[in-house]
Amino acid sequence: MSVPQANYGAPDPILLTLFANRFMSVAEAMGRSLQQTAISTNIKERLDFSCALFAPDGDLVANAPFIPIHLGSMSFAVKFQMNLHKTTIKRGDVFMTNSPHAGGSHLPDITIISPVFDPNSDEIIFFTASRGHHADIGGILPGSMPPTSTNIFEEGAEIVSFKIVSGGMFDRKSLVDYMIDRPSKYPGSSGCRNLKDVESDLKAQIAANHKGIQLIQAIVDDYGLPTVQEYMFHIRSNAESSVRNLLRDVVKRMGTNVLSAVDYLDDGSPIQLKVEINEDDGSAALDFEGTGCEIRGNLNAPISVVHSAVIYCMRAMLDLDIPLNAGCLVPLNIKIPEGSLLSPSRTAAVCGGNVLTSQRIVDVVLKAFHACAASQGCTNNLTFGAGGKDKDGNNVVGWGYYETIAGGSGAGPGWHGTSGVHTHITNTRIGDVEILERRYPVIVHQFGLREGSGGKGLWKGGDGVVRELEFLQGLQVSILSERRTRQPYGLEGGGPGALGRNTWVKQSRKEDGDLPEDARQPLKPRKINIGGKASVWMGKGDHLLIATPGAGAWGAEDPDVDNGHVDRSHVKAWVARGSLAEREAAQAGF
Repeated sequence: MSVPQANYGAPDPILLTLFANRFMSVAEAMGRSLQQTAISTNIKERLDFSCALFAPDGDLVANAPFIPIHLGSMSFAVKFQMNLHKTTIKRGDVFMTNSPHAGGSHLPDITIISPVFDPNSDEIIFFTASRGHHADIGGILPGSMPPTSTNIFEEGAEIVSFKIVSGGMFDRKSLVDYMIDRPSKYPGSSGCRNLKDVESDLKAQIAANHKGIQLIQAIVDDYGLPTVQEYMFHIRSNAESSVRNLLRDVVKRMGTNVLSAVDYLDDGSPIQLKVEINEDDGSAALDFEGTGCEIRGNLNAPISVVHSAVIYCMRAMLDLDIPLNAGCLVPLNIKIPEGSLLSPSRTAAVCGGNVLTSQRIVDVVLKAFHACAASQGCTNNLTFGAGGKDKDGNNVVGWGYYETIAGGSGAGPGWHGTSGVHTHITNTRIGDVEILERRYPVIVHQFGLREGSGGKGLWKGGDGVVRELEFLQGLQVSILSERRTRQPYGLEGGGPGALGRNTWVKQSRKEDGDLPEDARQPLKPRKINIGGKASVWMGKGDHLLIATPGAGAWGAEDPDVDNGHVDRSHVKAWVARGSLAEREAAQAGF
């Protein structure tokens, strides 16, 4: 169903604000329900999930401030299921998907989609959806984020479309087939190592969607379906007009309607962008021609991820407090070259493209618009765990842990970057030390700011962080990271941020023949640089020391001028804040 638009007049500004907040409150309530009922550290404590409300045509209507990379791409997933199942969707159906070619981001992000029916007919009036990052869904390594994957079959279970609930009945038998039996058939790959936790979290997502259904039906009861649909259209139209005005302002500020930028992944692959703005109608063509070809590794990004990064940048550059929604993309024509790393083949590995390449796309878009210097450009993905296949090929129950680690955010004209934050497309927390050490065989020895890693300049880049873990038993440990060979750039003469580093501190003992254990002399631990992408079997007592990248500075360093500035390091870049009023209040020191 599509929402009729021709007869809608000018919106009442009070009702427009009211409905924007009512719709956002639905997504917020869904998120609270999911967090409270989930069982995994990833969703319950790290908050690596998103909930949103979608129009009957699949367009994003409203969301709470969850994970930007989820929110921009979930619309693709909803539309894919709509087009696949068409008129066969019925009450009590719930769909599950994670395939990058069905609107997914990467395989650990599983999307649950529920239709919302008109109580008085069989018409679908909304969709609710939730996407959660599950700590293990199979694949060649615990945590399902293998840094060495070269095709999608090595990254775990891929589900294009699965009706996990049909007519109100939960289909556990098929879930086991999808999550354990199918992925374990690929050589070297395992099925889900901890299906119990995954199943529990999936049920929590289903419950969160149902909470959203109840709340949206209550709004319809209060105002009537025609009024709700009208303001659903107005909210998207308001976002569209806001982006058109932004693009016109950019032309005036930059003095040109043609913008361009390029940046490079650590392997040298370029991400290139040319933006041509039509000032008359406030539209723009964003052409990624010149971007590198598909990569043999896993830094390929699905098309939905590219759109997520672009819609995030548009919303972030707005000075208006509006919900991120599909209207932000209406004035934009995004062109992605077929066969590039931003439009890879069906079997290409993508787990790193969602979490790393997406950050670089954001940097490129903001560089083209001359909005701010580069942020850390990475999410520093750490996974470790146990289980998988034994020597006989049997699936062994185990577990996986996953976290992303903060870095620095880029400076801009009038603000210092922020230190030790999750930047841009990620908005998760890191696991609390107490929870991490209680639930997993690790000790956290260091976790603090990496002083001096931010770029030097008139406005300084934010510092990265240092995180050091000791493993209390032998575990498979993997790191998937970027900005280890190419520094986050500064702008307007500002210095670049420091590179990240991943160091394995390996405990060693010399061979002392038949001497008793207490007579052997310990050797000095070896420090080994494992690079940006590695999977290592770390023994008991080994340490992993991760130093995340700093961010770029803005403006050439001038000590005489800089000493006169008030430290505003607590102020986030305007591209990462909400309303203009919030930004001005923060800069005033409130």
